[in-house]
Amino acid sequence: MPLPTPRSSWIPSTIIRRFFPHHHLSAGQLVTLGAMGLIAAGTFLLKTPLATTPGKPLSFLNALFTATSAVTVTGLIVADTEKDFTLFGKIVILTLIQLGGLGYAMLATLLLIAVGQRIGLRNRMMVAEAFSSLDLAGLIRFVKTILIITFTLEGVGALILAARFSQDMPVLDALGHGIFHAISAFNNAGFSTFSRNLIPYGGDFIVNASITLLLVLGGIGFIVFRDLLEFYQKKRYRIQTHTRLALLISIGLWVIGTIGFFLLEMNSPATLGSQTPSAGAMVAAFHSGAARTAGFNTLDLSLLRPSTLYMLILLMIIGGSPGGTAGGIKTTTFGIVCLSVWAVFRKRLDVEFHYRRMPSHLVLQALAIMFLAIGAVTTLTFFLAFIENKPFLALMFEVASALGTVGFSVGNGGVLSLSATLTDFGKVIILCSMLLGRFGPLLVGLVSLTPPVRMLYRFPQAKVAIG
Repeated sequence: MPLPTPRSSWIPSTIIRRFFPHHHLSAGQLVTLGAMGLIAAGTFLLKTPLATTPGKPLSFLNALFTATSAVTVTGLIVADTEKDFTLFGKIVILTLIQLGGLGYAMLATLLLIAVGQRIGLRNRMMVAEAFSSLDLAGLIRFVKTILIITFTLEGVGALILAARFSQDMPVLDALGHGIFHAISAFNNAGFSTFSRNLIPYGGDFIVNASITLLLVLGGIGFIVFRDLLEFYQKKRYRIQTHTRLALLISIGLWVIGTIGFFLLEMNSPATLGSQTPSAGAMVAAFHSGAARTAGFNTLDLSLLRPSTLYMLILLMIIGGSPGGTAGGIKTTTFGIVCLSVWAVFRKRLDVEFHYRRMPSHLVLQALAIMFLAIGAVTTLTFFLAFIENKPFLALMFEVASALGTVGFSVGNGGVLSLSATLTDFGKVIILCSMLLGRFGPLLVGLVSLTPPVRMLYRFPQAKVAIG
């Protein structure tokens, strides 16, 4: 007698296994396939006449680009979000941002909880992969904690922003803009319902502080939230090494980026030179935080000096922390690489941080991710520069922004990203860069929970001269 079909058979991961029984997909691959489904659905919805204003239909490639940018929470735009999309189109983009930030794994788990199904090992592994969880224990409680944190912070941020926007527009319009920007900021998406992004509010403390706080909290990682919450509740007797490293690198990069941005632009009349020191410091602090993958800007980035653009490229490549809504190689990866270099200078065999030793396979993974990220930026910029007649640094800035899922761009001379001026092939390269930046580590298994394979033998040590 055949077994009854489980009620959860409509979950995408189960469907994939049913039609492809001999393909053993990893949890990371399932998460990526689920995201691809969201992109496909978003592309279809954005192509409908309901999504765009009359006389401004999207081409298939531009609809696909916009959906990909939203699901990967990047923020690069080839259509004016304020003027080219209807209310329905903006809701579609906002939904894609929210689902893209939380992830397919979260959506699948919520659906199973809603229908009263038991959460199996495969779904637990998907959630662990999607949020870079350090273990499988307590994942369902972790999911619920994520939802509470997400909707609470987004709700508070939306109310604060709506109250500020209501001084410049009708209350209902202000509420809509507030909700959109709060969700976009917390998910580090960078989409704005204002054609000029947040440039009109460059000197507004409330908008700057609210957006900065949301993007920092969204990018710090839910692992850090859970660890600090459990430490506060006395469930842990010490803060985890991951939390210490993530907070140290995040704060350090923000401070260094702020000082660097201010010093590089303080004498430029086109940017900070025409502002007071306090206003300039606020702009510098905002862009230092936004560069690690928020994508909002209160300044025309095309006016920045080349040295400032290159500094922002480095910040965009690093990105936020694991388990959050930000992209990039992640702060902990960068931290481990820095600690590895410090260990070499100290002639230490072990990479150490706060009385703890980093596992050797973790150090190798961090170095591999750093190497692949630099290689990806270099290779994709090379191809883009070969086919596009644009300044090299502007193209590298666009590629780094896409790979880091940031959304920064020197622009097209108007309100759109530089990507809007690229050829179709150039847009495809940027589109692939966004996908690679968001899902590349999952596909190649560089963030997998599974331990490295231990061989039953080891080769003799070699003598090789380096340096």
